[in-house]
Amino acid sequence: MDDEGVEAPVTGWQGWDERDAVAWIAVPQESSDKYSRGVLGVVIGSDRYPGAAVLGVEGASRTGVGMIRYLGADRPSDLVMRRRPEIVTAPGRVQAWLIGSGMDPSSRPDDDAQRLRAALHDGVPLVIDAGALDLVGRAAGPVIVTPHFRELAGMLAAGADDDSDAVTADDIAADPADWAMRAADSLGVTVLLKGHTTYVAAPGGPRYAVTAGPAWLATAGSGDVLGGVLGALVATHAREIDEDGHAALAALGATAAWVHGRAGERAAAGGPIVALDIVGALPGVVRDVILTVADAAG
Repeated sequence: MDDEGVEAPVTGWQGWDERDAVAWIAVPQESSDKYSRGVLGVVIGSDRYPGAAVLGVEGASRTGVGMIRYLGADRPSDLVMRRRPEIVTAPGRVQAWLIGSGMDPSSRPDDDAQRLRAALHDGVPLVIDAGALDLVGRAAGPVIVTPHFRELAGMLAAGADDDSDAVTADDIAADPADWAMRAADSLGVTVLLKGHTTYVAAPGGPRYAVTAGPAWLATAGSGDVLGGVLGALVATHAREIDEDGHAALAALGATAAWVHGRAGERAAAGGPIVALDIVGALPGVVRDVILTVADAAG
């Protein structure tokens, strides 16, 4: 721990704080409109897990993005529209996709499979979570994945030559930093490995260790909110991703983890929280980091 009680990053990994994060938070200008502020396409949630759609869309909406296009099954679509009537449910052009949260790859309805396939083939940056991690190899655009230990073990096992090469969730838990880096290099995607310390690794590129947020963040739906935060940031920085590729995706992943963690701290205030509490704290975190850094510069 350093003098402020923040866990020091693992050797070879860069820490991340508000001074780093502010450079990756897009602030609208007077000339901005909903399209120039970024349009995020979202294919998450399912009839079985509809809440993931609500939480991911809420996370993206409250982080700052010009428009969200949600494409999903009837039940999650209905819940999303009841909560956020400004969401667009018609297909159209987007700057990034968030896919997979709240989906089960072992029982994927044809309609969901078609939506996922269209997003994967679009060619824009993708945030891929949970129920779409098995489709990473089909993506036409640059990818950042957001697995927890078990999900990353499954991804690596799918690429193993035989069972003797398979890695387990316990293996990853024992050295998450190393496995995040190895996964990024072997899979050719940026990896955001969730945990108390989040490790973000780009293939052959930068590596960030982000320790932010209380242990109360380990609650159902928290990862869905994180996916929404990251999706919004990726959609608002499509140009930087086009220029800098996985280096930009890694910085955006670290920023999302930091913002999500700070929102958890603010929402919890030392006590338990639920996922929607994190959502409610997001705008204040974004506002404060922009104002704090602006005041320091002035």
